[in-house]
Amino acid sequence: MSEKKEFVIKDRRRFAKGDEETEIKEETAEPAEGDAKTEEPEKAAEPEKDAEPEKAAEDFRLPKINFATFIFSLNSSVLMHLGVIDDPSTGKQVKNLPIAKQTIDILGMLEEKTQGNLTEDEAKMLKNILYDLRMIYVKEKG
Repeated sequence: MSEKKEFVIKDRRRFAKGDEETEIKEETAEPAEGDAKTEEPEKAAEPEKDAEPEKAAEDFRLPKINFATFIFSLNSSVLMHLGVIDDPSTGKQVKNLPIAKQTIDILGMLEEKTQGNLTEDEAKMLKNILYDLRMIYVKEKG
């Protein structure tokens, strides 16, 4: 009959800092014809990553995600589409009133669906932002 042979698989991929190689031992039947018998698998050709982008990503910290930052993000998006603030990707003011209206409607839906579940400050903030955005939209549309 066939006898089982032991071989070692070393996973050399690194998913995060401090990851170390892991060994997985498996028992299997003899390799099929044409399979080369090797002690260690070949290293995958992986390009070296620059330390600069990694360092820049660590230095840049995103704000904590909560309801207020989500609403402020949508507010900024509407202001950009209304042409009030510059588009960060182009540095130019561009108006797209249908997208602005859609985002204002999304904020209105959030106000309706979250009624009774927000803190007093969150509810006031959302109400004030919606009022301001609607007034700017009406002014820009007219």
